[in-house]
Amino acid sequence: MSATQLLVTSDRGRRRSRDRRRWTLKEVVFHVVVLAILVVILYPVAWMLLSTFKPSSQIVGNAELLPRHVTIENYETALGGIGGVSFWTFFQNSTILAVLSVIGVVLSSALAAYAFARIDFPGRTAYFGIMIGTLLLPFHVVIIPQYIMFNAFGMVNTFTPLLLGKFLATEAFFVFLMVQFMRGLPRELDEAARIDGAGHYRTFWSIMLPLLKPALVTSAIFTFIWTWNDFFGPLLYLKDPDLYTLPIALRLFVDQSSSADYGGQMAMAVLALIPVFLFFLIFQRYLVDGVATQGLKG
Repeated sequence: MSATQLLVTSDRGRRRSRDRRRWTLKEVVFHVVVLAILVVILYPVAWMLLSTFKPSSQIVGNAELLPRHVTIENYETALGGIGGVSFWTFFQNSTILAVLSVIGVVLSSALAAYAFARIDFPGRTAYFGIMIGTLLLPFHVVIIPQYIMFNAFGMVNTFTPLLLGKFLATEAFFVFLMVQFMRGLPRELDEAARIDGAGHYRTFWSIMLPLLKPALVTSAIFTFIWTWNDFFGPLLYLKDPDLYTLPIALRLFVDQSSSADYGGQMAMAVLALIPVFLFFLIFQRYLVDGVATQGLKG
């Protein structure tokens, strides 16, 4: 090897070494930035969790993250309930509303989506456009008319106003999600089912519904979380404390006296997050597939 070749090889080696150092520095900076963002995002969660082990007097106005003296009195207060109503009553009410909402949204939205995606009927395009248009309608616009209607029917102070719309496919977002998913499924499936003598009912239950699993699970996850965390709906329609849900119960810890029990409120907030976290943890693997709305390719 000549001297020139040795110089070229040496120069290439130095450049590669500099590139490796440069990329190493970029990776270090990237990981530091990501960790900093992670700390900022998780700090409120860590603060709330650690505050449940502090006395109420040390929660507000105290910059310390770690508790000076660990106590479980806040969880005892939360589990003891508030206003003479047990924590498990609030938990049961939230569970009933969340589970029934999931069932209603999944079934009604799937049926409506099948009609829009697979059945040709007069005005289908116009009706679908009107349904999508309801997404642009603010919820606050229909609050008063809905309340007047439900009050006239004697349904106020019951779960009916909070559940009726779920079983009537009024959640346009989930209907649209399932319609888009069904449009990705090959039409040959419907044709094969008709050749075998299956009608719309059998085609929906035996063919479409099993293939809709990612979209159904996605709808179930969002419905459960939104219903579980809903504060305004139960506040508007529920008057009896025995019907209150956990979000309203959390508010009671602030309203019950001039000195709010922030410790009990934090403890109940952590307990209220556990079902949502477990529900998401169990079904989260279906979430990406459902949002992507990718079906079979013919």
